[in-house]
Amino acid sequence: MDERHAFNDIYETMLRGLQKNSGEFFTPRALTSLIVMKTNPKKTDRVADFAAGTGGFLVDALKHMEAQHPSIDEIKLIHSNLYGVEKKQLPYMLCTTNLLLHDVDNPNIIHGNTLEENIRDYKEADRFDVIVMNPPYGGSELEIVQKNFPPETRSAETADLFMIEIMYRLRENGRCGVILPEGLLFGLEPNRVEIKKKLLNEFNLHTIIRLPGSCFAPYTGINTNLLFFDKTEATKGVWFYRFDLPGGKKFSMSKNPITIEKLQPILDWWNNRIEIKDEKEDETATETWKSRKVSVEEIKESGYSLDFCGFPKEETFVLSPEETIKAFKEQRAYLDAKMDRQLQIIMDKLGVK
Repeated sequence: MDERHAFNDIYETMLRGLQKNSGEFFTPRALTSLIVMKTNPKKTDRVADFAAGTGGFLVDALKHMEAQHPSIDEIKLIHSNLYGVEKKQLPYMLCTTNLLLHDVDNPNIIHGNTLEENIRDYKEADRFDVIVMNPPYGGSELEIVQKNFPPETRSAETADLFMIEIMYRLRENGRCGVILPEGLLFGLEPNRVEIKKKLLNEFNLHTIIRLPGSCFAPYTGINTNLLFFDKTEATKGVWFYRFDLPGGKKFSMSKNPITIEKLQPILDWWNNRIEIKDEKEDETATETWKSRKVSVEEIKESGYSLDFCGFPKEETFVLSPEETIKAFKEQRAYLDAKMDRQLQIIMDKLGVK
């Protein structure tokens, strides 16, 4: 058993090295730990990750539930209640091995694409108490895959489709923690507005943590966000919190890796939520916020934009040509959405249709 645990530590180190050297997009362990901590899976919960990668979220959920002193029968239940899907062959194999090394004798990991299932066919047995994931984004799904989703929310963007998938597969009173790029938050395209309407009307979107782009450097410099919601009631208000870089120093896998200790300001704020205004550089500057609770009425008035408590200053990164183009497209979409929103406000005031 000691040798097995020792090899487990070695294996996790190998995973990080593989992901770094192969350029595979991965989720830093600090973020998987934070999300699992705040969704708080119980030892009887069914837990899912529909884009499992190498299994980081599932392993953290497993450890979280095993820390609740389960009996032998409950441990068996925990192992059988973990569910993952991974599209790519190598991460699928690594994920399965990762769970085997954490004493899960028969990992329930599916090799396939979750989005290829028609969401209208899901039954109660296909739903989960806790969903934790970092869906792939920037990708594009074929039209035949898009037809598995309702026309009003249909999209080619992978992250948008996974967000719909999550909403259809969360049980009553279920909890979700998901990492998303900014596109869905500020996007005013009809399908994205419909996704956000469904999220706010049918779920309690209680918290959004804005993250700096360097959290996922060097794979992408796009800013990401942690969304936490549950299926208990309609949203009344959303807490936004901007996580500023500690000491203003960008994260880096080699020189300044992201750790749970460096995320402590989020944990401190989570348990003592207060609104925090940014200091103005001068009296004429626009008022901005680091933390704020925004009512659902204000979100609706903004055209269902969730772009609150953003970063006042942009980070700069040296990216590959592919990542540079992707980041440019995201930034252009962001600016277009802001311009459209301001133009709509002006037209409404002028009574122009």
